Amino acid sequence: MAHQGDSNLTETVVQLLNENGLAHMAEAIRLLLNEAMRIERAQVLEADLYQRTDKRRGYANGYKPKTVDTRIGPITFEVPQARGTSFYPSALERGVRSERALKLAIAEMYVQGVSTRKVTEVMRELCGLDVSSSQVSRAASLLDEELEAWRNRPLGEYRYVFLDARYEKVRHGGAVVSCAVLIAAGIDPSGHRSLLGVSVSLSEADVHWRSFLATLQERGLYGVQLIVSDGHAGLKSAREARFSGVAWQRCQFHLQQNAGHYAPRVAMRGEIAADVRAVFDAPDRIDADRRLRMAVEKYAATAPKLSAWLESDVPESLSVFAFPRCQRRRTRTSNMLERLSKEIKRRTRVATLFPNEASLLRLVTAVVMEISEEWETEKIYLRMESD
Repeated sequence: MAHQGDSNLTETVVQLLNENGLAHMAEAIRLLLNEAMRIERAQVLEADLYQRTDKRRGYANGYKPKTVDTRIGPITFEVPQARGTSFYPSALERGVRSERALKLAIAEMYVQGVSTRKVTEVMRELCGLDVSSSQVSRAASLLDEELEAWRNRPLGEYRYVFLDARYEKVRHGGAVVSCAVLIAAGIDPSGHRSLLGVSVSLSEADVHWRSFLATLQERGLYGVQLIVSDGHAGLKSAREARFSGVAWQRCQFHLQQNAGHYAPRVAMRGEIAADVRAVFDAPDRIDADRRLRMAVEKYAATAPKLSAWLESDVPESLSVFAFPRCQRRRTRTSNMLERLSKEIKRRTRVATLFPNEASLLRLVTAVVMEISEEWETEKIYLRMESD
């Protein structure tokens, strides 16, 4: 059970989890509790696997699967068995009995970057165990192996690829800096969507994007017909280098927001937004170009900077008209990643500041994996047949 002397951070995390839950973390919980139970068995036997010692009180006797139903879904644990002594892991009993402590333990390990010191405290909180630094490192590495395997899994054909970035605060070299989190999603030929990968780096935007896109290709990404993203300069140069000749759709949502920045007066923003939407909502490219020319001419005298911006930037958001009408609504913006970005923000706001890049990558990957699992159970996201 949770101790009475919880810190303010602990209470914050508990409140967050009570309100929102911690869905799709069953695999992480399984790995951590399996390791906790293995450690506890070694402590009871006073000897680890294959260790020779005069104090030994029994012998390890393999593992037995046990499925436990929890509010986050069924979890199958590998329960350690022992000969020569009465043993049943209190870690499992206590973890299942106190789901609040279980969720808190997982959350704090993610929030704190799975530091050795913090995980030691969490394992004691969750399981009542005192563990060594090497044991903690092993438990943490099991999580990292699972997350890294997901990030490096093979890809395949995805006709539409969506790219987005967000920034989180990371401590680096004694200072607090912004760290870029890059995310890629795709829609395959059957119309199902998938999250393709995630990357975290303090490097320059162009270098980071170029490396990230190269990694996606190395993992087998092919068949891309359209890339959807915002107009970030670093992403643009990286995309042109790695996906030369692939059509680019500039996110209409972000572009429409940018239009307001060119309004000479605040009162004009509503009218400008309506004119931009009219271009985007045109039935075909010919009509979209006609509506755009009208808007350019309309503001040439009253808002010349806006007129020039409309003429130069808005055409970048009209590539979607070359694709079937039934696919345009969900491919004209990068809003498909909006919910994912909100989920990442909901988790990272608890941490506020990450101790290093690895810590941030661990949390972000876990969140992306959760959403990815949900998408795998969805019906077709995009009808791929032509009109």
